[in-house]
Amino acid sequence: MSASSPAQRERRELAELLLETGPDAPTLCAGWTTRDLAAHLVVRESRPDAAPGILLPPLAGWTNRVQSAVAAQPYPELVRKVRTGPPTLSVFSIPGMDSAGNLVEYFVHHEDVRRGAEGWAPRDLPADLADGLWGRLSSMSRLLFRRVPCGVVLERTDGTGGTITAKKGTPHVTVRGTAGELVMRAYGRRAARVDVAGVPECVTAFENAPLGV
Repeated sequence: MSASSPAQRERRELAELLLETGPDAPTLCAGWTTRDLAAHLVVRESRPDAAPGILLPPLAGWTNRVQSAVAAQPYPELVRKVRTGPPTLSVFSIPGMDSAGNLVEYFVHHEDVRRGAEGWAPRDLPADLADGLWGRLSSMSRLLFRRVPCGVVLERTDGTGGTITAKKGTPHVTVRGTAGELVMRAYGRRAARVDVAGVPECVTAFENAPLGV
């Protein structure tokens, strides 16, 4: 894969930001410093025995123990592993898997570090990154918004625009924002610049609903 692909650019820029901020900076991931976030990324790509616990609560104990051990490594080494990417035998080394499995992961975690500091502002994303995020959001939206008790329509305000019916239902809310901001909100981040419109009770239900996987 080309090093200029959106997924690879996000990986590289995140690694640079991790070094710049240091190991103890806050992130949007509750309870995680930049060291913890870096360890999470390394475990996800290089420890298939522990990675399932990232999503499956019954397996989270083992994942947490492995991640703690990985986090104890020297911070520059952790960031080096984030930057260089998955080992040869990782599923993420399969052609096409980096873009499919890592584009959103690295974009969201890049923003988790950026937005963990005060004074952040949304980036002006390159068109290929914004379009890639919009495409991934289209394929994942039903899963990400499944727990919202009303309909959800996503309206993109950058690029060529467009809408996604994330959840069918009446009444519904319309969530407007750029592709990047819609992805951040879809993955449960409150630090996202989006506008939510609809009948008041539906807007309240949306704001209170857990989003993401």
